[in-house]
Amino acid sequence: MRSFTYTIKDKLGIHARPAGLLAKAAKALDSEITVTKGESSAGASKLMALMSLGVKSGDTVTVTVNGGNEEASERAMREFFEKYL
Repeated sequence: MRSFTYTIKDKLGIHARPAGLLAKAAKALDSEITVTKGESSAGASKLMALMSLGVKSGDTVTVTVNGGNEEASERAMREFFEKYL
């Protein structure tokens, strides 16, 4: 299991468009990706669960990668967050 924290820079937070892109990116990986904000977690491949976290600009989330090629999946998720969020 690998994880990293990331502070959201997008002024709207994780809203519909980036949540959809994140879900699509997570589904393409062979690892299980989880996004956690505070006490709440959501599978990154589940659009509605991601949006229900209510992540706003400036919030810090923890991204956990479990199973499969964790190193490659973590790298892909870090790149995604840097590019879109």
